[in-house]
Amino acid sequence: MEGVLDYIKKNKMINRGEIIGVACSGGRDSIALLHYLNSIKTELDCEVVAVTVDHGIRKNSAADVEFVMQFCKDNKIRAYKFKGEALKVAKEEKLSIEQAARKVRYGVFETLIKKGLVDKIALAHHMYDQAETVLLNIVRGASLAGARGMEPVRDGIYIRPLLNTPREEIMSYLDEFGLEYVEDETNKDNTYSRNYIRNVVMPTLRRQFRQVDRSIVKFAEFCAKDDDFINKQINLGTVIDGKDYVKVPLSYFYQDEVLVNRILMKVFKRFALQDIESKHINMVREFALEANNGSIINLPFKLKVCKEYDYIIIGAIKKVASHGEYQFRHGKLKIDDYGVIRATASKVKTEPKPHQHIVDYEAIPEDAVWRFRQEGDTFAPLGLKGSKKLKDYFIDKKIPQRMRDTIPVLAVGNKILIIADIEISDEVKVTDKTTQFFKINYEKDLI
Repeated sequence: MEGVLDYIKKNKMINRGEIIGVACSGGRDSIALLHYLNSIKTELDCEVVAVTVDHGIRKNSAADVEFVMQFCKDNKIRAYKFKGEALKVAKEEKLSIEQAARKVRYGVFETLIKKGLVDKIALAHHMYDQAETVLLNIVRGASLAGARGMEPVRDGIYIRPLLNTPREEIMSYLDEFGLEYVEDETNKDNTYSRNYIRNVVMPTLRRQFRQVDRSIVKFAEFCAKDDDFINKQINLGTVIDGKDYVKVPLSYFYQDEVLVNRILMKVFKRFALQDIESKHINMVREFALEANNGSIINLPFKLKVCKEYDYIIIGAIKKVASHGEYQFRHGKLKIDDYGVIRATASKVKTEPKPHQHIVDYEAIPEDAVWRFRQEGDTFAPLGLKGSKKLKDYFIDKKIPQRMRDTIPVLAVGNKILIIADIEISDEVKVTDKTTQFFKINYEKDLI
């Protein structure tokens, strides 16, 4: 594996002083990578540790973990071992076993990085893995972004030192140092898509085309360069990030389809999703251009897409059916599905602050209640004569339809005096005759 060190330096994978966690299953590729990185750690001025995860899928998985631990003990390598429950995750989250195992594994990696126990995770994917990945992505209908395959460095955290190394060199390295490894019996199960590509498709292609792996990898490199150029044309400056959603201006969807697809891929990456397919991208693009305002569609992974006036909202969108009434009172009021409303009486007149209304104390009747909108509600907006249906007011203000049932209103019968954190009625405004005030503050999603 003579070219691995140069590949590490070329792609700036490891910095001096870093702790590199090597994901090691005990298989030939990960054992070779762990042994090799440990052998050059002095030259790279880094520390190498092993990370091994028992996914709880196979009968031999616990034994494989102990094999890794013994290997590390023999070679004086510090190691972390973890036990996961991929089958339980697959059932609870309706994932394939492969997806669940990946989630468990990467959950471990992210925990180690967050705790500062490692700086990077080294993965043992090699040239043949890259060729298989690219081919698998293509047969699944991947775009140019999918055809580029795996990156040498991803997110500045995950590194693949062997990505340009053919399997034959890895086998030779194992023989040279007499390194033992374990075999994962599931690697022979061709019901898994990757195994079918690896065990059936690629051997057939290699018999006819001896350089097929290198050719596919070279194709992936060309795709990566083209994809990088196109991505440089994308500007996400007006995309709005929320707590659990992303708002994409509708105007973005009138660009060329090539750019729209990449915009959506970048949005989905913000949710750390790995299995969004081109059909989902096409679905969202067509929805943005053709759906009516207020429409919602469902995507995998519990995501929803909603069209709201000038935006497409992607994320964990919830439409809460809120009920109940709350008597208007001084002090703190917790309203389910909204947050906290605080009403404070004052004799000092001040200008309203953000998320605050100031109203005439005497204008609030004793029977006023906080509730949610009802059929027949009317509202007289501040500064305007006459009233209108609350529904029409929401439409005029472009309040998203999915949110209208979650906004508290202060009401007397069907007359709305205050729309929480939005506007007050002309009937409760402060005038020259006002001597006492209610200062009402809104704190959403607070306990």
